[in-house]
Amino acid sequence: MPEYKLIYFNARGRAELARWIFAYGGIPYTDERIEKADWPDKKKSIPGGKLPVLMVDDKPLPQSLAIARYLAKQAGLVPTDDLEAAYCDALADTLSDVTGEGYKIMFSSQSEEEKKKIYREEFFPNVMAPVLERLNKRLQDREWFIDDKITWADLMISLVFGEVRKRKAELLDAYPAVITLVQKVRDNAAIKQHQETAPDTPF
Repeated sequence: MPEYKLIYFNARGRAELARWIFAYGGIPYTDERIEKADWPDKKKSIPGGKLPVLMVDDKPLPQSLAIARYLAKQAGLVPTDDLEAAYCDALADTLSDVTGEGYKIMFSSQSEEEKKKIYREEFFPNVMAPVLERLNKRLQDREWFIDDKITWADLMISLVFGEVRKRKAELLDAYPAVITLVQKVRDNAAIKQHQETAPDTPF
């Protein structure tokens, strides 16, 4: 097995899915966290100058979803059926788009009150709710996103909407099947241990 080192800021952010996959698969790795104050100096030594980066032995792999897809294969979290694997990819791309829009609000220069208003009145109903509605419908008659076997898509669903649940739980009340999956993934022993032992960061 290669030696893995995941390099990211001291935050969950776009590296947390990879950390969950490492945890679920029982794959050893080095979790290198860079403080924001140290980033200007460290940036020069990072391949491509952007985070996250996964070092596979001495080879750098950039981009959070490329990292997650690669690790999911190593952890047995990618369906063997090509179409089912593509469905997982499509969902991951969709959720990445959703979280990207959320980050724009989070890191904007507007006041906290303005951000909350935009989130509730624009972002949630127009961006997040349509995805939740489709997911909730799909999950009503199956155990996991792809029928009866957990995949990395389930981990991403739990990660993304678990963050929403922690901050604004009432927004998920209309999507009970999604809530069930979110909790089921987080109750996995390996994922649970990771959550309990990982550094406590704001996001």
